[in-house]
Amino acid sequence: MNLTNAFPRSPQDTLAGLVHIPRMIDKARAHNANTLGQYIFPCPLDDIILNFLGVRAEEFARMAGDANNASFARWVEGKTRGRTPEEKQSVNREIIGRKPDTQEKKKMFLELRDNIDPSRTDIQTWVDLIDLEEGRL
Repeated sequence: MNLTNAFPRSPQDTLAGLVHIPRMIDKARAHNANTLGQYIFPCPLDDIILNFLGVRAEEFARMAGDANNASFARWVEGKTRGRTPEEKQSVNREIIGRKPDTQEKKKMFLELRDNIDPSRTDIQTWVDLIDLEEGRL
């Protein structure tokens, strides 16, 4: 995956019942190929998933490079065995609902949003800002 000329999938896309994993796979593959461009792997949203799975970014990147989506989904399901559907939904809500948590981050968030589309005052979360910036909203 070359993220210097394409967008990764939306953070709202799911795999194995968890949001953001398809995007992380795209970023990990680009990381492996040294084609991340402006993207960060792992970013703070990635860290939420990595912590939930109990893996380090290096292991995730290695799996992303070696596995297709079906085998990656099986790997995630193995890592989340014993987790309840409620725990998965809690992680999904944490990612989807994540907002800037400091004044400095809020200022940066608003500047980014306003540079893209100042009329979109409805955009309040990082995930929505990502989708706006990448043309999905």
